Amino acid sequence: MIYYEQVIYMTIGERIKKRRKEIGLTVDDLANLIGKNRATIYRYESDDIENLPVTVLEPLASALRISPAELFGWDSETGKKYDDVLSIPGIMPIPKTVKRPRLGAIACGEPILAEENFDGYDDVPDGIPCDFTLICEGDSMINARIHDGDIVYIKQQPTVENGQIAAIMIDGETTLKRVYIDGDRLTTIPENPAYKPHTYIGEELNNIRIIGLATGFTSILT
Repeated sequence: MIYYEQVIYMTIGERIKKRRKEIGLTVDDLANLIGKNRATIYRYESDDIENLPVTVLEPLASALRISPAELFGWDSETGKKYDDVLSIPGIMPIPKTVKRPRLGAIACGEPILAEENFDGYDDVPDGIPCDFTLICEGDSMINARIHDGDIVYIKQQPTVENGQIAAIMIDGETTLKRVYIDGDRLTTIPENPAYKPHTYIGEELNNIRIIGLATGFTSILT
């Protein structure tokens, strides 16, 4: 009973790491078993991914040789079943999705040229405002949980509220940053201390256009 109380207060990531070591798997071993890379396993174990998709939960539990419910510290004495897992925080059931066009890449670092050409479709959860998607490149938004390779949802609009994350066109190149506007001054703020904010004033604003508001994103766990 003491063991159960200790486990239930562990995070999912801590439990994954503990169980992996118990059965003698390396990070690379676990990554290979579930078809992911080692960086993704580290993100699981550090609880960097808050919503663990059901499509990942089952193969992960199988690779760790436990049930999905045991990943949450539950056992047969609790009376809880696998279906109960889907109703707790940290588990995201597969949502109903709609397809939205992907229109190229956007920099999460220094601005890069976006190829605003149709590049197929992405599945976006129904109900999230989204006119198109862009694939992120770089690491300047990692503290907003947006990583290289993630798909960001964009609601097309010419302006955003201060502090919101937006896709911005700067001299024909696009970047994803938090935006602050104060009169004739526009500042872009990254979510990574390795990058510096940039401020544009006066005539510089003639070469800047807000493409749209970032309304959500999908982490691509490969």
